[in-house]
Amino acid sequence: MSIASLIPLLSALAATGVADPNPAQLDSATVAYRSVPREYQLDGVVEAVQQTTVSAQTQGQVQEILFDVDDFVEAGTVIARIKDTEHRSRVAQATAELNSAEATLKNAHEEFDRIKELFNKKMSSESAMDKAIADVKNAQARVEAATAALEQAVEQLEYTQVRAPYAGLVTRRHLQVGEMANPGQAIMTGIALRNLRVSVDVPQNLIQAVRDGQGARIHLPGGALVAATRMTVFPFADQGSNTFKVRLDLPPDLADLYPGMFVKTGFITGEKRELAIPKPAVVHRSEVTGVYVLADGRISFRQIRLGRDLGDAWVVLSGLTEGERVALDPIAAGTLLKARAGERSDG
Repeated sequence: MSIASLIPLLSALAATGVADPNPAQLDSATVAYRSVPREYQLDGVVEAVQQTTVSAQTQGQVQEILFDVDDFVEAGTVIARIKDTEHRSRVAQATAELNSAEATLKNAHEEFDRIKELFNKKMSSESAMDKAIADVKNAQARVEAATAALEQAVEQLEYTQVRAPYAGLVTRRHLQVGEMANPGQAIMTGIALRNLRVSVDVPQNLIQAVRDGQGARIHLPGGALVAATRMTVFPFADQGSNTFKVRLDLPPDLADLYPGMFVKTGFITGEKRELAIPKPAVVHRSEVTGVYVLADGRISFRQIRLGRDLGDAWVVLSGLTEGERVALDPIAAGTLLKARAGERSDG
């Protein structure tokens, strides 16, 4: 109800001298019990599903580092370069050896064809034929070995271009330009923010209820709720804390959520009845939380204590009973109550 619409109502109240405004003139709701999920709430920590440390796969001096901490990197992008002079030399050498082996194989085939023609005309010995066959096989083996060596050299050359395995943010650099990189040595660490999960330590006395429950949900910063897309319960307890590790996978592409943040998690284990009121009925005045109660033709402000957030309503822990009616427009109710108080003081 707007302030403008209250003017005729206030005039009517002043003219008729009604004790207090009629509750029917204000939008209201009845305080009632509703079935809500029975939820165990525990603190959890946000983790990145993809968190990788990219390591060197070949030896060489770091020539260039292309990204720094907090930079976003697309999948397949070169993030660092290792000096490749020696590797290019190995590729050139392997290429030359392959060319030589192929030339030898060609000559072996030509010699085999010549010996075979003579052998068919009975102008060559059987031992010469056997030698020609062996020379072809040896030359073929040499070509295969040279081909493998070239492939290995090319692969080592490719390793000098260190690439990101997936799209994400850089979280740490382990080497600097000019340092020597060895195979297996860490170069850069990164995370992907698209896929996140929450890690929770569940006490031993709750783990069976969690296993037999109806899933879990995460209370995000700002008050939003999201259901976990998957729950993984580790099959062993930590010996120090007697807690079980539980992982809750989150939907992709959640905004304003980063690894390392603390969030509330709720494990649903059934249902229970809670006294609840709609959110619009609640008034926050400094440290006081209350509602405007409508009863017997009168309006009164009453302090209440709220429980958990149900999304569209609040659980009421104290201050109200089932069946009472509360105003859904606290501004309109407060204006009417103040007007009536002024009328009494004037009288």
